[in-house]
Amino acid sequence: MTSRAINFTGAVATSVVLVIVLYTKVAHGAWIAILAMGFLFTMMKGISRHYRAVSAELDVTVGDRPLLPSRNHAIVLVSRMHLPTLRAIAYATATRPSELEAVTVRIDDDDVQRLQEDWSRYDIAIPLTILDSPYREMTRPVLDYIRGLRRSSPRDVVTVFIPEYVVGRWWEQLLHNQSALRLKARLLFEPGVMVTSVPWQLVSAGEAD
Repeated sequence: MTSRAINFTGAVATSVVLVIVLYTKVAHGAWIAILAMGFLFTMMKGISRHYRAVSAELDVTVGDRPLLPSRNHAIVLVSRMHLPTLRAIAYATATRPSELEAVTVRIDDDDVQRLQEDWSRYDIAIPLTILDSPYREMTRPVLDYIRGLRRSSPRDVVTVFIPEYVVGRWWEQLLHNQSALRLKARLLFEPGVMVTSVPWQLVSAGEAD
């Protein structure tokens, strides 16, 4: 009882001081503090409401157990034949998906022809699918292809393996992985699609470590 009385007295005293200060100083810039307090209060309430909404959305109930996918259709995105591509193919194969294919986008005819020749030369065991891109853009053809797979088998999950370079210098990051980052950002919004990055550490990454 005593602690409640003390807390009440403190709250009243604080409120009185706040009213007096605001009344006497409002013309000298106190209105800025009032706006700031209102903004902070609204922002904190919004953040709290967001966390409550997310928590309610993620709560597990008895009837919310996810169904197992019928199959796992795995896709390895490739641009040319190199060591990161081989690692991504090997890792995707090790996951034992129901179906596995490599997918490339036809940006340059010479590059695609060279990739097909390397595919035969190194005797890669998985099929290579070539997607046409009339506007020389990579993200849209891949998204359209994956959405087509999802429409044909809605209960399947599509796993996309993306080879990525791991670099040690900030300016190297600007030179590599930009297309992969844009595509990954779009794929994360696709339902039933899992995105797996397969890292390949360049020499600079080891030096930085």
